[in-house]
Amino acid sequence: MMNRKFTAAAGAWGLAVALALGSAWGASKAPASPRVIVLTQTGCQFLEPEKIDRGYQTKSSADCNAINAQSGDRRITNSKVLELKPGKYIFRVANKNVPYELGFYLRGAGIGRFTLPKVSGGGLTLGKSQDYAITLREGDYLYSCPLNPTPDYKLIVRR
Repeated sequence: MMNRKFTAAAGAWGLAVALALGSAWGASKAPASPRVIVLTQTGCQFLEPEKIDRGYQTKSSADCNAINAQSGDRRITNSKVLELKPGKYIFRVANKNVPYELGFYLRGAGIGRFTLPKVSGGGLTLGKSQDYAITLREGDYLYSCPLNPTPDYKLIVRR
């Protein structure tokens, strides 16, 4: 009889410890879903950080290079910095009205370009959107489109 009581008590204690540890280690939590960040490209710009559609008409990347040479620095100074917490993200990028293929390039800024995660890709045709998945760590980032030359917009990841 003593053996059964001891075994039952030990089993209950073991179950309680396992549940407590599982909860402490996050085993009972489902993996966090990625947060979706929507970005829209028009000629030579992303709409969200600049807050307005400047209406640039472009037929090639050369048009954007000329536009950015004149206004890129001022536009970046006045653009909204995207602030996020570390974690999983999907950047859903849309080509609203640019008649040639676009892409997306997100990377660390400064020394972070060597140590922080990055994501890039092309194939973003007129009227289409594409998802770019990344797990962001704390640090300073830049994002842009090298095919529709845009300024380098700032993204800060902090806890």
